Amino acid sequence: MTSVQKLLFLSLLLTFVACHRESPVPSDGDARTCYEQAIAAFDADSVQAGEQLLHQAIRQARRSDDLHTLYLSQLRLAESLAWGNTEGALDMAKEALATYERRPDSERNHIIILDYIGTYASQLAFNNDTPFDEAIAYTQQAYDRAQASRDSLGTELISQTLTSLANIYWAKADYAKALHYARQAEVCAPPELLLGARQVLARCLVSCDSLDAAEALYRKMEPGTDVQATYIIQSNLAKLALRRNDIEDAEAAIDEAFSQAEELYYRALRQKDDYYQSSLRQELENERLRFHSAMQHRSILAGFIVFLLLIFSIVLIMRYRLRAIGQQRLRDAWKRKHEVDARLHEQQRRDQDALLHQAEMTAQQEQLRQRDAAIEFLKGFILERSSVVRKLEASAERHVVLSEHEWTEVERTLNAIDGDRFARLRDRYPDLLGEDFQLCILTRLHLTNRAIGNIYGVSISAVQHRKLKVKKEVFGQDDPDTTLEQLIDAV
Repeated sequence: MTSVQKLLFLSLLLTFVACHRESPVPSDGDARTCYEQAIAAFDADSVQAGEQLLHQAIRQARRSDDLHTLYLSQLRLAESLAWGNTEGALDMAKEALATYERRPDSERNHIIILDYIGTYASQLAFNNDTPFDEAIAYTQQAYDRAQASRDSLGTELISQTLTSLANIYWAKADYAKALHYARQAEVCAPPELLLGARQVLARCLVSCDSLDAAEALYRKMEPGTDVQATYIIQSNLAKLALRRNDIEDAEAAIDEAFSQAEELYYRALRQKDDYYQSSLRQELENERLRFHSAMQHRSILAGFIVFLLLIFSIVLIMRYRLRAIGQQRLRDAWKRKHEVDARLHEQQRRDQDALLHQAEMTAQQEQLRQRDAAIEFLKGFILERSSVVRKLEASAERHVVLSEHEWTEVERTLNAIDGDRFARLRDRYPDLLGEDFQLCILTRLHLTNRAIGNIYGVSISAVQHRKLKVKKEVFGQDDPDTTLEQLIDAV
């Protein structure tokens, strides 16, 4: 190996050592990674992918004996199953409790799991019209533990468990006990839980025909910027006014609810815009700091390499008298370095422009989403004013029969607020007739399968089967992740 080859090899070695950074590669197969990927999938509204990842996380956690990740995955899977499979959610929550009790980490988590189980058990009892004994037992156990840990955990969990007990007894139609627990929950509720506790207490007061006390409590609530809570409070005040046959007060409450919701919407929109503007400025500042830091590192590295090249050039000049050749090589190296720096600078400028454009697009998309949400809110408000729609929404516990004139009124109302969607549906799918078309109307009204089943006098599973049949035979769609409502929205 000649001296020139040795010089080149040593320069490359030093450059590699200066630029190399170790970057650990995370394993995609461990339970914790699968759990985090599942949470990300749920945040992206991919329920099926999230549940599959949680099942994988549970299998991996059992193999590695990672009990903490195991019970977290089981509890999150139970929460996902609760939307359509309450019995499966209850069984999974019990498995999470058994896993937690093998290696408990905090009394707070133990109380939360017991409260979850009590909630799922009450949902199952309400859906199947069975006794609430199991739900009361688990929730009472959670309350007893919260009461025993009052000194270390405070009153937050006590308020939560008391609220759960009030909800269970209210579903059981034992309104006296429900009112008793709701009053206790309000007394010990911290500020962040006080609004929810008062809503439950007000509902119990209404069920006990204490309308004056319920109205006073609703007017005492301060929802702040919570649009949903504001709407719930004003709508319940309207219902109380209607129960007293005071129509003018009901209209005033409804108008006030709409005005407050609109005001809060625009306030949230302004806050969102300020947030994105500040985030954009911060991102630009961070990018500028990263650019200067990278330039400093490159300058130090370039100075170190130039220093070595100068020393090696002097050695070559002294040994072989090739000063001219060495100077020419040095000039070539400088030229290549400046070209690389120029290309890197241009690439960084393009990356900055792309980031700025992406931030602007994100802000525009959020504004469009907020506008669509306001439009949907107005549509729902119009639908609530329709007498036939109110008749359908009140059918949760009884059979309802609509005349042809009433079906025509619902269809005409939906076409008026939804851009003639059902007129296009009739033209595009002429085979969609009779009860199938009525099922599409009820689905567009966002009625639950239970309410639709009561309207037709069939079970929830029969309604689900009918929806799947309409999806497949009329719309030609077999994808399980695509719902009938999504297909109607796409028309």
